[in-house]
Amino acid sequence: MTIASRPPRISNAEREQRLDNLRTAMSANGLDAILITPGSNMRYFFAEAFYESERFVGILLTADRTIFICPKFEESAIRAKFPMAADMAFWEEHESPFALIASLLAEAGCQRCALDPECSYGHAARLFDALAQLEKPVHQSSAASVIAPLRAIKSQAEIDLMIAAMQLTLSVHQTIFEWIKPGMKASAVIAEIDRLHRAGSADGGNSFCAVQFGEATSHPHGVPGDPALQEGELILIDTGCTIDGYNSDITRTYALSKLDSEIERLWHAEKEAQQAAFDRAAIGTPCEDVDKAARDMLVSHGLGPDYDLPGLPHRTGHGIGLDIHEGPYLVKGDATPLAAGMCFSNEPMIVVPGQYGIRLEDHFYMTAAGPEWFTRPQEDLYRPFG
Repeated sequence: MTIASRPPRISNAEREQRLDNLRTAMSANGLDAILITPGSNMRYFFAEAFYESERFVGILLTADRTIFICPKFEESAIRAKFPMAADMAFWEEHESPFALIASLLAEAGCQRCALDPECSYGHAARLFDALAQLEKPVHQSSAASVIAPLRAIKSQAEIDLMIAAMQLTLSVHQTIFEWIKPGMKASAVIAEIDRLHRAGSADGGNSFCAVQFGEATSHPHGVPGDPALQEGELILIDTGCTIDGYNSDITRTYALSKLDSEIERLWHAEKEAQQAAFDRAAIGTPCEDVDKAARDMLVSHGLGPDYDLPGLPHRTGHGIGLDIHEGPYLVKGDATPLAAGMCFSNEPMIVVPGQYGIRLEDHFYMTAAGPEWFTRPQEDLYRPFG
């Protein structure tokens, strides 16, 4: 297995630029403040995701302040995770962190505050109750439309981290193809994929892993059970890892021995649909047009249309970064124009209900000149790695 060199982490300078970009977007959207809560948005801007529990932790951004909000007894943990935490606001165990946030907003004269879309409903509801107690109202909204466009455009450093993660997972796939044999159980294959990801210096082992044989391949995300691979069965493996939080996600569908000619025909139809989606991707093209290109190709092979089966039951692709699925999406109704720095999966799966499924999944990133593959697509049903 080839182990790619690990790229540098995202620099502090890049994170500072992200915060500058966020404040610019806040101003453009008429916002006085944004509250960031634990999750991938916190990691994107501040390098650490922390975690959400019944004790609220968050970061309040105004035009000129960044205030870390946490229980007083957690101060040392916050300072260890966030060395830049110069401004801190504490609440004791008997106090309400949401009343604290409301008072901070009132003191700063904030009239419009947006909330991290990853915040749980429980915390959001308690915050809204606290804001309702203020003399002057504070309008609340979701920060999704402010944050998502910033995260959708990846820097070269982010792309480099995903290249490393994708190349590691592709190498794991190839090693598994050379190792897997009839009689092996899905759980054993998953365990070996996990071991290989760990050996390749991923953040942990698998971030996820689906190993499906035969009829189980017709279920896009698998079914419960631990079957053993039988002679002549189709194999579908979908797995990924993270490097510095950035995701890989690759699917290969192949066979170890000769299969029915109809499976071979549809495998090639799948490959053509994946290529059609890639070929349609161009700067300024709406995301939904990429999905349409894949579906049109499948219709030309007698599949579909739309989500009808046999055919493609889901979108052609998703954005990827710190979240394995993030916007924008290659799906009907998403008219977001493709721009340099956007990254997507390309996986127009073919499902024949009750029989088999074929998914080839690679990712591409947009450059000014057009799309570039993160990984080389599968070449053949029986020789997936050349």
